[in-house]
Amino acid sequence: MGERALLAEVADLAAVLALHAALDADVLDGVDDLVPAARTVLVVFDPARVSSETIGSWVLRAAGRAPDAIAPGPLVEVPVRYDGADLDSTAELLGIPVPDLMARHAGVEWTVAFTGFAPGFAYLVSADWSFDVPRLAEPRTRVPAGAVGLAGGFSGAYPRETPGGWRLIGTTDAVLFDPDVADPVLLPPRARVRFVPERDRLTAASASTEAAEPVGASPAAARPVLRIDSPGGATTVQDLGRPGRAALGVARSGALDRTALRIANRLVGNAEGAAGLEITMGGFAARAATATWVCVTGALADITVDGRAVDAYAPVLVPAGAELRIGAPRAGLRAYLVVRGGILAPRALGSRARDALAGLGPAPLAAGDELSAGEPASVVPPVDSFPWTVPPPSIDVRIAPGPRADWFAPGAIDTLADTAWSVSPHADRVGIRLDGPALARTRHDELPSEGMRPGAIQVPPHGRPVVLLADGPVTGGYPVIAVVTDAALDALAQVRPGDRVRFRRV
Repeated sequence: MGERALLAEVADLAAVLALHAALDADVLDGVDDLVPAARTVLVVFDPARVSSETIGSWVLRAAGRAPDAIAPGPLVEVPVRYDGADLDSTAELLGIPVPDLMARHAGVEWTVAFTGFAPGFAYLVSADWSFDVPRLAEPRTRVPAGAVGLAGGFSGAYPRETPGGWRLIGTTDAVLFDPDVADPVLLPPRARVRFVPERDRLTAASASTEAAEPVGASPAAARPVLRIDSPGGATTVQDLGRPGRAALGVARSGALDRTALRIANRLVGNAEGAAGLEITMGGFAARAATATWVCVTGALADITVDGRAVDAYAPVLVPAGAELRIGAPRAGLRAYLVVRGGILAPRALGSRARDALAGLGPAPLAAGDELSAGEPASVVPPVDSFPWTVPPPSIDVRIAPGPRADWFAPGAIDTLADTAWSVSPHADRVGIRLDGPALARTRHDELPSEGMRPGAIQVPPHGRPVVLLADGPVTGGYPVIAVVTDAALDALAQVRPGDRVRFRRV
């Protein structure tokens, strides 16, 4: 799965649970994440610390000693009201009375096979559940938080409002995902789950999480630095994200152009991972509350301080009361603004990054917001200029082999590599859809959900490639034909609709 991950495929879900347990019991140094799914375990690793060959040998050894029986996880009892919009139609579809469907769903013990789709969304299975429930022919655009549903042989509950195609049979008030507590996911992999009908709650323990201290409140020493007059098209707080959380259904997130953020931080004396602002399509204006060092990197745009032009990729002192403006980009898409000391905002799961798909992290900026900064890591370096390149309208992107290339016709990889793909308007922090010829598939059956990575090139039924970015889902059911190399992802952060992308095979 590219140069930073390996996808281990096994026969069935029971083997997934066994392999995941064996790997989790003896994690190799250099492994950053283990993501179980329907028939695979995705192993994410750092190639600077461990080779892919070592990872492969480790996985094979673990498969050889995988236990026949998995030690049971903790039991979590989840309160439920059987009032779902599809309860009657699902019972009719299965040929059983509604009370029987409710009794069977509540009468079995479920196990969390894997998580994905959204943070805290658990795919539940049970050896005592024999129904295969087809998904809705047309997914809903809005499924409310707490909805309990069925799809295939799985049950699950939606942690937050999202689109979805599962058949809804009930509702729970349990908090399934809370980023402000020590254990944010109520239903982690391998946990045992029982749904407790609301009428039985007086005699059963309802689902709960232990209280924990909120994390990431701004320290008392924070100093106000900017007041937002206009956030522009879209401006969010971003750092280097939340790596290592994919097993909980949490994407990496963070700045899409990590190089631009790192350089900007270095130029004002911050640690490379300090939080800054990711400004999409410009139109940004703010006023300095105190004299503040700033740096702007990324897209090519006009930058002014009280109407005076200043340089990108250089530290700039903005006097107290002065107005800082970043215009619409003339090349590239996203500018990065950092302030000396780094932006302070509440942390969620150890990061200040805004995750657009999961709704994690600080809300997008609005006019009137005030931003504070912390303490810088070092002095402002004496840099007059820093070498940088204007983002071009056509880029070459290196790709490594994907795990499902054999699902495609023999010429599909050549088509992928030989085409100058056009960036479609369907591009955001979750992913980029590319327009061009359809990539022909030889297999058209449904792919069971498996782990995904930023840079994975999925091919949905329409045949056009979609490149997942930092806020993309951690599991998915479309085959991955290739994977963008990690170093090439930053360039994709700057492409605009109509720009051209060409893939180059490693």
